[in-house]
Amino acid sequence: MHFADFLAGSVGGACGVAVGYPLDTVKVRIQTQKQFTGIWQCIVMTVRKEGVHGFFKGMALPVTTISLTSSVVFGTYRNCLQCLAQLRGIGAHNSKLDIFLSGLAGGVAQISVMSPGDLVKVRLQCQTESKRGGMNHGKPRYRGPIHCLLSIAKHEGVSGLYRGAVPLALRDGPSFATYFLTYNTLCSRLTPAGQKEPEWSVVLLSGGVAGMAGWSVGTPMDVIKARLQLDGVRQDRRYRGLVHCVTETLRNEGPGVFFRSLGINCLRAFPVNMVVFAVYEVSVRVLRSPSLDQLS
Repeated sequence: MHFADFLAGSVGGACGVAVGYPLDTVKVRIQTQKQFTGIWQCIVMTVRKEGVHGFFKGMALPVTTISLTSSVVFGTYRNCLQCLAQLRGIGAHNSKLDIFLSGLAGGVAQISVMSPGDLVKVRLQCQTESKRGGMNHGKPRYRGPIHCLLSIAKHEGVSGLYRGAVPLALRDGPSFATYFLTYNTLCSRLTPAGQKEPEWSVVLLSGGVAGMAGWSVGTPMDVIKARLQLDGVRQDRRYRGLVHCVTETLRNEGPGVFFRSLGINCLRAFPVNMVVFAVYEVSVRVLRSPSLDQLS
């Protein structure tokens, strides 16, 4: 059991959230609210109406939950790789299929932990009322992450905390499979033969490109997930379920809507995943260092 990967993934995930959260807020608003027509227009309106604080709404809970979910993703991925290698026999190397399947398992495994925190994040990010008050501002429905979490549990039941869990799994399974496969492929190709560890420039480049590749696969289902999570918050329920949401969105807005936020997802993914993999690799190397092994 590789426990170092659980801890290293946790640290890397938390650092990634801090780097990418403002653009994540812009992404969610573009996906779910028609008042925002583009990235720059959304940024300007958010600053004008809510100030810089508007970009960080709901961040407290994701920092905690994504640390945990990132731990689950990286830990599950690494241990699945180990199990698949053992099934092949002593000294066997993992194939590309092993990496893809392990990434898929890691992405799906995190859903039970991630779903409630992700729902709270999306609800708070799309709460555009300013805390400054004033005649033209409504009163925010949720006062913060904990109040939002408790309100959802009270009014929608415990099952309400997992609204959007199915599209979340359909997003993150293939997305993380692509993510880890891209990272490993680039690292192996850019690392000279005989060198055990990739250079840091390779880690940064591979992490950034892997993040963009993962979001290229996951963005369409990310749009559906966000819409289902917000459905019924401000008006009557619009969607009966996942399939109805997909068909209604496609019929009313066309196929382009599924990729409306792809640009900002990729823009955010590159620096975020540079940081995630750099911190992860540093943490793993420290935790697996011979000096720590001797102490234990």
